[in-house]
Amino acid sequence: MDMIERRTEHLQRPDGVIAYDDAGTGPLVVAVPGMGDLRSTYDELRAALLAAGYRVVTTDLRGHGESSTGFATDGDEATAQDVIALVEHLGAGPAVLVGNSMGASAVTVVAADRPDLVRALVLLSPFLRNPAGGAAKKAVLGLVLRAMLAAPWGAAAWAAYYGTLNKGTRAPRLAEHRAALRASMRRPGYLAAFRRLALGLDHAVVERRLPRVQAPALAVVGALDPDWSDPAAELAWIGATTGARTLLVADAAHYPQHQTPGVVADAVLALLGEVARA
Repeated sequence: MDMIERRTEHLQRPDGVIAYDDAGTGPLVVAVPGMGDLRSTYDELRAALLAAGYRVVTTDLRGHGESSTGFATDGDEATAQDVIALVEHLGAGPAVLVGNSMGASAVTVVAADRPDLVRALVLLSPFLRNPAGGAAKKAVLGLVLRAMLAAPWGAAAWAAYYGTLNKGTRAPRLAEHRAALRASMRRPGYLAAFRRLALGLDHAVVERRLPRVQAPALAVVGALDPDWSDPAAELAWIGATTGARTLLVADAAHYPQHQTPGVVADAVLALLGEVARA
């Protein structure tokens, strides 16, 4: 779905290019998707922010969507460096940074390392620490991911798993979005890049930076999110640790931005009304 005409650009990085859309005028908002997702996850939120008078930039991760593969590194810190480079390239900061899942991890790293570039954070289903369970759980998860994301079935397997992360309200375009994910990962090199990211991701790099994060923040978590045994408790920890205002969405799981876009847009616009035009 393309509700607003896109102007897709590419940012040159040392090992490849990062694709992003740039539309609108006004205070800058940069949105980063999660692992295994596409920047179109933000289509509804993007439309709401553009209508409210913001400049909205949505970006693909390394090895995802229209960004290139072949990067030497990936993960939270590498993505944060891409976001820093993008905000500096746009020359319109400080920006409100929006992230979902791993994207939220990355923008939190930016807020810790380059607070001069960050006006506020919007953290949607954020991983600010590794899930509970320790090394044993991580090892089991690694085995599952190695099998699930292997060729030739990896793209279809991820698209199917993505659907399970949308418990509760399902976006009308979920089937379309999952088809786009499958098609994207079936291109040469993209499934392999995603598999490497998934197997190597470590959010400990975020948790140790949290004491340095001072930007105003909004954290949104779906009450049905299967990534946590107790989503409400994880959200409470996020709020207590970062000082973020918090919103638990009763009928959403891991992707509230396109499961319950109206709820998310209202909360984001309330935050932006306080900080982005100051």
